[in-house]
Parts: sequence; C-alpha cells; structure tokens
Amino acid sequence: MSDDHNHNHDDDGSDVIKYNSFDDMELPETILRGVYAYGFEKPSTIQQLAIRPIIERNDVIAQAQSGTGKTGTFLIAAMSIIEKRLYSPQVLIIAPTRELAIQIHMNAVSLNTFSKFSIDLLIGGHDRRSQNNSPNEKFKDDTQLIIGTPGKIYYMLSKHILRTTNLKLLIMDEADEMLNMCFKDQICEIFKFIPTHTRVAIFSATITQETLSITENFMVNPKKILVKNDELTLEGIRQYYVNIEDEQFKYETLTDLYKYLSINHTIIYCNSKKKTQYIHQRLLDSNFASASIHSEMTQQERNEVIRKFRMGEVRILLATDIIARGLDVQQVSTVINFDLPLKKEIYIHRIGRSGRYGRKGVAINFVTRNDFNYLKQIESFYMTTIDAFPDPSGVDFSI
Repeated sequence: MSDDHNHNHDDDGSDVIKYNSFDDMELPETILRGVYAYGFEKPSTIQQLAIRPIIERNDVIAQAQSGTGKTGTFLIAAMSIIEKRLYSPQVLIIAPTRELAIQIHMNAVSLNTFSKFSIDLLIGGHDRRSQNNSPNEKFKDDTQLIIGTPGKIYYMLSKHILRTTNLKLLIMDEADEMLNMCFKDQICEIFKFIPTHTRVAIFSATITQETLSITENFMVNPKKILVKNDELTLEGIRQYYVNIEDEQFKYETLTDLYKYLSINHTIIYCNSKKKTQYIHQRLLDSNFASASIHSEMTQQERNEVIRKFRMGEVRILLATDIIARGLDVQQVSTVINFDLPLKKEIYIHRIGRSGRYGRKGVAINFVTRNDFNYLKQIESFYMTTIDAFPDPSGVDFSI
C-alpha cells in the first residue's frame, strides 16, 4: 500500500482507508481525466473516505455537510462502476428537490466529458435539461445513469418505463429529508422495485436515529462515514454587516465601499445568475474591472474567468454559489455577500475560503431590514460575531 493512504477508523470500528489523492483510487482512466478536467485537484475528506467503499460494492451511510464535496464523491464512485457496454440503467440517484437534481445532473455532465455514458434527468415539470430527449415518454431504457426526484422516479418505475434489472447502485442525496414523513412512503414504494443485488449509498448533512432505523430495512452492514465539519474556518476573518435601508440601495453602497477601500481581490456573492450579470454590467459601466461566473457557463469559460481573476486581470469576481465550494484564490482578501446565502451552511463556504491556511480576510454582509433575523441565526449557527460596519474612512482594509 502506498504511503498516500492510511487507515481511518469509522464509528463502527470497521476500517475505512483514506486515499489522499485521486490517482491512488484506481479510478477508470476516463473518470480520472474527467475529475481533473472538472477542476478537482485533491480529494476532500469525504472523497478520501467514501469513493472507494462505494466502488467496492459496500452499502454506505455518509454524513457530510453540503459543500464538502459529497456530490463529487457519489458521482465519481457511481461513474466508476458503470459498465460502458451495458446499455441499461446501472445507477439511480435520487434527490429531494428538482433544483438539487438539476445541480447533480450538471455536475454529472461535466464529469462525463471523457466517459460519455448516457445520462438522463427525471424531474417533474417541463424545463428538463437532459442530454437525451425529454425524459417522459421519450425516456430511453438504455440510459446508464439516472438522476431524479422521488415522485418522478416512482412514476417511471410503476409504469415499468424505468427498469432496474441491471441496477448496481442506488444513491440518495439529502437522505434525512427524503426519509422523513413527506417522502418516506414514496421511498419505501421505490424500494419495492430495487433488486436485492443493488447496493445503496445515502448521503446527508444530518443523520438521525430515525433515519438509521429506516435504513436497516434496505441496507446490509453499511459502512458509516462521518465527516466532521472542520475543513473551513472563520478564524482570522473580520466579519461585518452593512445596514441597508432597501435592496435598491445595495449597488450604491457597493460603489461607496470602493471609494474608501483599497481592496485587492474581491468576490461578490449574489443569489441569482440574473443579479450577478446585472451588477457585473453596472460595474463595467462604472469602469470597474470585473468578471462574473455562474452555473450556465461551460467549465472552460469558468476556468478562464478564474485564471484572469488569479492573475489580477480582473479584481472583482461576481459569483453565485456555484463557486463558493470550489474556489480557493490565495489573493482574495475580501468577500462581499451582496445577498446573504439562502442556506446558513453556505456562509462558511463563501467567506471561509479567505481564512484558510492562516490567511486573514474581511467579510462584508449587506443586510436589509428583512435579513436581520437571519443574520442573527447565522451568528448563532457558527457561534461567531458579525459586527456593524465601522466608518470606512477609519478602517485599514489593506490585508
């Protein structure tokens, strides 16, 4: 065994080996190329621990916060066990919401660049983004990897449009959410169509005792992998909030800040692609060298934007949460949350980057009247303090 992986005892005392590099995981060549092309460099903790056990055909219960690389974990593992020449559903991934299913699908398509498996997205509604035709009636039963929501998956199974004879792996993301009351019966119905030879992997930020007892019905000696949320820190980051009367005054506040601050590299987070592009345009009109990045850009376009940002060709990067999880630009000194993140868990992924490796940083949160309670929730969630923004003329922000 190379020095690059070591043993990690999980909760059960059973052995899980930790792989410190993707090269050591014995992934198929096309998957490995997809992983590096996607921009992954070193596996995150959950990827180090959980990819191989899934490939090795274990049932797996993995607890990891969103943003720790869990989507990458189960997609890399799933694609590694697909047989290229077997043209039928081999992996089924279920997510509780359409948005999450779409996001997983987009990641799968990116990782699939060299493997060229057939992938389909099965969600309710009409805005399907499938590589194949509309998944409803035109769903092809030779699709190898399927991502979908419980209602749609159950419908396709019950109508025998989706067949599970060759299904090797079933993955549930945000499993706690799906095994609670609202989806529980549907999930139990879905399991009636799943062959006994199919392995099951569930991923969730929280795993309750109730979830564990439900999983006993459909999992065999699962390996339990628990990732503590210790990869990011808020240490060394000064956090402020700026009280803004109304949403419409946020842009002026932003340009005011730039009058006072000699900010080197700033990432500005917005909650929608539309807003990102709108503010980017306004900044360009005001002669600020800025760029924007969002989920509908190709990986190549994103890489080019990040390269320019790293090289200092642009100093301001507007982004949606698509990059909150994967970007570590050494030069970033300031993060501005133009919008507070929709989920508290994302906050540390947006601003925690700048505090990595002992670097210092500043986070500035724009807060309207409606956001104030939520800001307090974020403070108590992270047991941190976010101070009112001081008079900028008296603050040294050159990091």
